[in-house]
Amino acid sequence: MAVSREYLDYILDQLAGIPGLSSRAMFGGAGIYSDGRMFALVTDDCLYLKADTKNLPIFEAEGARPLTYRRSGKTVSLSYFLVPDEILEDDVRLKDWAWLAISAARRKPVKREKS
Repeated sequence: MAVSREYLDYILDQLAGIPGLSSRAMFGGAGIYSDGRMFALVTDDCLYLKADTKNLPIFEAEGARPLTYRRSGKTVSLSYFLVPDEILEDDVRLKDWAWLAISAARRKPVKREKS
């Protein structure tokens, strides 16, 4: 689960103009944020966007697949979906998809630390 600096820079360039755009290394990959809300994950030089019940049909209609991993002999799916190449290479469409993912991230409640 690694990400090259070149690929991450490419993704950030494609997403330029998204408010509060930032990235942070995590688990060998990188999380991508808008105003502090993680809406994308980059791993193995692939971009995954946050999905929920509202944007999932749009992602699936274009052939996006969930990010999965194996744990205890079972496949676990995360709520992040692989961006197809034709979307990734079109910065306008990619930004549209990013806004769908940002909206999904905003709908998810933020976990607060107990004091």
